[in-house]
Amino acid sequence: MKLTTLSRYGVRSMFDIAYYGAGKPIKASQISLRQKISLNYIGQIFLRLKKSGLLKSHRGRAGGYYLALTPEEITIKMIIDAVEGPVNLVGCKNGNSNCSFMNSCVTFAKWREASEILNDYFSSVTIKDLMDDAEKKGIKKDLH
Repeated sequence: MKLTTLSRYGVRSMFDIAYYGAGKPIKASQISLRQKISLNYIGQIFLRLKKSGLLKSHRGRAGGYYLALTPEEITIKMIIDAVEGPVNLVGCKNGNSNCSFMNSCVTFAKWREASEILNDYFSSVTIKDLMDDAEKKGIKKDLH
């Protein structure tokens, strides 16, 4: 299983805004340079994050993007759900499948359990946790 770039770049971008913005708007072009993500792709991701209520923007010379919630409130799961939907290891995770083995499947419960564990983990990790990790690694905040 591999998360798509939508999720990975979404998390990296939200971390960037929180870490380098310190509550002030950050320009998408700055995030693009720091995170090495194309500006066009950031635009697509940010549309989804704004629609979900996790991200806000401010127009104008001093404008940019900023978090709609605090870094302590935003989880990795919230970002993943916003940009690509819930993480399910298999399509039949919720039992909504046309699989001919659905009634006799011995693996269904295990896939569902694994998906729940993964989602619980993503729900437990916040943007603030990533910021703390960055500080422990000595990543400087003055990379504008």
